[in-house]
Amino acid sequence: MTSTAQAPQPGARTAHPDHLGHVIFIAAAAAMGGFLFGYDSSVINGAVEAIRDRYDVGSAALAQVIAIALIGCAIGAATAGRIADRIGRIRCMQIAAVLFTVSAVGSALPFALWDLAFWRIVGGFAIGMASVIGPAYIAEVAPPAYRGRLGSFQQAAIVVGIAISQLVNWGLLNAAGGDQRGELMGLEAWQVMLGVMVVPAVLYGLLSFAIPESPRFLISVGKRERAREILAEVEGKDVDLDSRVAEIEHAMKSEHKSTFKDLLGGSFFFKPIVWVGIGLSVFQQFVGINVAFYYSSTLWQSVGVDPTDSFFYSFTTSIINIVGTVIAMIFVDRVGRKPLALIGSVGMVIGLGLEAWAFSYHLVDGKLPATQGWVALIAAHIFVLFFALSWGVVVWVFLGEMFPNRIRAAALGVAAAAQWIANWAITASFPSLADWNLSGTYVIYTVFAALSIPFVLKFVKETKGKALEEMG
Repeated sequence: MTSTAQAPQPGARTAHPDHLGHVIFIAAAAAMGGFLFGYDSSVINGAVEAIRDRYDVGSAALAQVIAIALIGCAIGAATAGRIADRIGRIRCMQIAAVLFTVSAVGSALPFALWDLAFWRIVGGFAIGMASVIGPAYIAEVAPPAYRGRLGSFQQAAIVVGIAISQLVNWGLLNAAGGDQRGELMGLEAWQVMLGVMVVPAVLYGLLSFAIPESPRFLISVGKRERAREILAEVEGKDVDLDSRVAEIEHAMKSEHKSTFKDLLGGSFFFKPIVWVGIGLSVFQQFVGINVAFYYSSTLWQSVGVDPTDSFFYSFTTSIINIVGTVIAMIFVDRVGRKPLALIGSVGMVIGLGLEAWAFSYHLVDGKLPATQGWVALIAAHIFVLFFALSWGVVVWVFLGEMFPNRIRAAALGVAAAAQWIANWAITASFPSLADWNLSGTYVIYTVFAALSIPFVLKFVKETKGKALEEMG
């Protein structure tokens, strides 16, 4: 989006809210959508083998049930912006919360495999909506001086959601005697795991009633006085509120609504910069990161790890994911985006390569030899750490910064869609690939991690310290 808005008021960019804690609460409440995203992405990890056993399905059909939520995510993400512009950011969050709550109940009580798949699509749609609305809402409500730090709440919430879901799954499995199909509260353990998603979904919905609507949306529908009140609440009463409202109005009138047609050009359909964005999205997924969150317990069990231990290792991996994300948030503005991406790629090649080597050994009594087992476990944690401290955060920073103003919104939409499709491809293909050759599967992921290095060196430009207006 582009804007020829008048210069920002001096006080606006340095304004400090009177009650910073309240502003943090608002951003954290909106970021609950990210928590749901992370929780939903990872909770299915605890149910994979039980679903395979209960419905007696092969790897290909199982993979489609696991991955089908991503189709819902893509549709939800694609439509969320228009829905939010029509009915408001808060109403959009509330719709997502209701859909996710219904999805959690339906997923916990399926009467057939197709029924489970349907509820996963519904949940995916809600997650797609929340994943778009959260960052947009935070950017519109956060005081400019705190926008970067508050914006990082979304990614932090995602990785915390992943970790909490793994911890809850592990606790429920222990309560069910280590059996995913063991009885728990009158249901099978895996059903309870999916049903527990009701709790964060309802919390998200309740929190949405406790936070204000975006001033930008209120101004767009003519509610200028209410917008003034919220701006005073989040930016401080010392800010010239009339000037801030006028500034937002002027920016909205002068925005260029980028369209798909704006992206066309060059010798390969899209402009070169759009292909770079698509490449970043695809590489981020093709290293196989979501295998670690969708299938890790299944993976460890396939090489002889006890089910309860496999759930625990999934939890420790998610903790490493949080640590890596914090490292990225600390260094992305200090070291730069490009060096961090290259460091991450090298680390991922090492981790994935070691996993491929370990999985190449034959199982002895249904288990990997001790040395290879430990190497696989440590290497998996190395891989997740280096992904989290680099590509997990850096790609989203790049996509938000690298496109020229005139095409930013549309280009970001195409790159995000490519990411969902790549995520689906990896998620849907892993069970069949693992049946074919687990080591070979990790060789493929290693190759993509290695190819990401020359891609970044040749095609990706550093965006650290540059104004958005400089991109192009």
